[in-house]
Amino acid sequence: MDIDLTRSEKSTFFRFLSLYLGSSFILLVFIGVFYFQKEKSLYFDLLKSNMQNITSKISSEIIISHMQVYSFNKEKYVDSGRYEGSFASKRKKYLESKEYKIAFYDENQKKMYGSLDDKIDFSQTIQFNNKDLILIDNSTVGHLGIGYIVIKDQSFDGKIADLKTNIVIFFLALYLIIALIGVYLAKLFLKPIKDEREKLNNFIKDTTHELNTPISAILMSTESNNLSEKQIHRIRISAKKVSEVYKDISYVFLQNSSIQKNIEVLNLAEMIKEQLEYFEPLINKKRIKISTKLEDFSYEMNRDDFVRIFNNIISNAIKYNKISGEINIVLENRKLSISDTGIGIEEKKLNDIFKRYFRATAEQGGFGIGLNIVNHICQDYNIKIDVKSTFKKNTTFILTF
Repeated sequence: MDIDLTRSEKSTFFRFLSLYLGSSFILLVFIGVFYFQKEKSLYFDLLKSNMQNITSKISSEIIISHMQVYSFNKEKYVDSGRYEGSFASKRKKYLESKEYKIAFYDENQKKMYGSLDDKIDFSQTIQFNNKDLILIDNSTVGHLGIGYIVIKDQSFDGKIADLKTNIVIFFLALYLIIALIGVYLAKLFLKPIKDEREKLNNFIKDTTHELNTPISAILMSTESNNLSEKQIHRIRISAKKVSEVYKDISYVFLQNSSIQKNIEVLNLAEMIKEQLEYFEPLINKKRIKISTKLEDFSYEMNRDDFVRIFNNIISNAIKYNKISGEINIVLENRKLSISDTGIGIEEKKLNDIFKRYFRATAEQGGFGIGLNIVNHICQDYNIKIDVKSTFKKNTTFILTF
């Protein structure tokens, strides 16, 4: 998603991103440290339990061996040079372990045999220095002359290092995903702002263009002191165009909802006739044929609001009509229908024509607020508005009062 940002939007973007990523980093660090400590504690307990099981098993074998009248170093001869049954025949298996170092001490804490050479503090049953775990078992109670079994784990440090590595890798991967999501969300949040800014920029450009044409026509027509009928006619058309633009802009941006509108009973047929006279210069310029069928119908609403509804629709019917085209206006059975033989509207765009700044076509100028005004006023007076159109052929607006 590529978005061009203004300075203020960039500032907002980076502040949001910094806050999001900073808080996410702190949260992930907290979770990572908590998880590490918990896993370390669980592994420590599991390791201690395994070591206790091993020393308990060794102690049981020593006691059984002693009860069967074996010595620590002697084995029982069975036959054909085979020995079995003594603890001496099993101790080799324990001493060759790669995970543990084991040593046996007499009751005077003197080493009798084993692969462990560390200095042992027999006052502590469990000794841990963040690297090695040493466990002392005295459950043999002197059997076979063994007073203590000492076992040291050699895997704890490596396991903890692996745990740290896994947590760091997972942390970085998760933080990268969070960062990408943060960037995407930030751009997603800013996209509507950018779209509205672009619409406003386009509106300003279109409005400038829309005003430039009639203003230029007025200036050109007033260059001479003696105005011809044609020049006066051109000025009248241009002035009406400027007036329409002004009314639309003032309605959209300067309307005050707190102002009480003057509601009166309007004869819509008479109102339509008056407004058609207002558009007569534009109608004549494009040689458009107007046909009307107007029955007397009165409706309560603000006069200016009805004028805006009708004028915007009829203005589009004139603007987007073809030269020597037709406009048919019918008012009967509480319905006002305005049809034209213009360029029509694509079906896929019909649902968007009432959105502010939306333009269904780039032809004939316009700046996309006229139909938005129509829709807004119709909603205020509960007037139903329907649009039927055949692309490049005709368009019909139907207002049901």
